[in-house]
Amino acid sequence: MSETPRFGPAGLSDSYPAKAFDPEGIAAYTAGFGLTAFEYQCGRGVRLAHDKAAALGKACAARGIALSVHAPYYISMSSLEEEKRLHSIDYILQSCALVKALGGRRVIFHSGSCGKQSREQALEKALDTMRRTVEACDAAGFGDCILCPETMGKVNQLGTLDEVLALCGVDGRITPCIDFGHLYARSQGTEYAGESAAADYAALLDRLQVLGAERAAHFHAHFSRIAYTKGGEKCHLTLADTEYGPPHLPLLALLKERGLAPTIICESAGTQAEDAQALSRAYAAL
Repeated sequence: MSETPRFGPAGLSDSYPAKAFDPEGIAAYTAGFGLTAFEYQCGRGVRLAHDKAAALGKACAARGIALSVHAPYYISMSSLEEEKRLHSIDYILQSCALVKALGGRRVIFHSGSCGKQSREQALEKALDTMRRTVEACDAAGFGDCILCPETMGKVNQLGTLDEVLALCGVDGRITPCIDFGHLYARSQGTEYAGESAAADYAALLDRLQVLGAERAAHFHAHFSRIAYTKGGEKCHLTLADTEYGPPHLPLLALLKERGLAPTIICESAGTQAEDAQALSRAYAAL
C-alpha cells in the first residue's frame, strides 16, 4: 500500500492519440504524466475482454500504476424493484471479475437514487443490497476486492457522506470513494469552497476516522471542478475553469499534513490526465 497519495485519470484524456485499444500505449501515456493510478471506465457496461485487461494490467504494473474499475452507472442498490437490485449485484460481480483481470482490487460504484421513497427507506434497501453483494462477492471468489460506494453530486441521489459511511459499515473491506466535486455540487457551493474549504475538508477527514485508521488513510477519491444547479451537479469542468470549485490546494495540504495516502482519480472534462498531473505536482510542491 502506498504511503503517499496516488494520482491518476478516469479513463483517457482528449489528448490521447490512439483510437484502438493499446495496453502499452495507455500505460506509457499515463506514466508520461508521472501518474501512478488509472481508473478504467465501465459506466456503460463491463465490456473489456479479460485477456485484454490482463495485458493492460501487466503494462501498468511494470510502470507502478495501480488500476481500479468504475462500475456501470445504472447500478441501483436502492431501487424499489428487487429485480434491479439483483441486477446491480451482478454488475458489481462483473466489475470485480474485470478488476481482478486487470490486477487491481478497487471497484467504484454509484449506489442509486431515492426515487419516490424517503432517504431512510432508500438507504435501508441499499444496505440490504450491500450485504447481499458482499456475500455474493465472497461466494464468487472476489473476497479480496474492495468495494467503493461513491458520494454523489445530485441532491436526489443516495450518496451523502453519512449515507456512504453507512454503506461502508456493512463490512470492513468496503472503502468510501469520496468525490469532493460531488459533495461541493450537492451543497450548491456552500461547502468545500471559499474561506471555509479547509475547515470543511478537515471535518470530512475527521469523519472518516469512524472507519478505522487503515480505511481513513487509504480511501478512494475523485476530484474535479463541477458546475451545479439547484438540483446539484450539472457537469464536470477542468481545473482551468475557476468559476466553480472545489479548490484542491486546501485538501492536498491537509493530506500531506496528516500523512494520508488516498488514491485520487481526476475526473476533469477531457483533461483528466493533465489535471491529475497538476494535482500531483501541487501535492509534491507543498
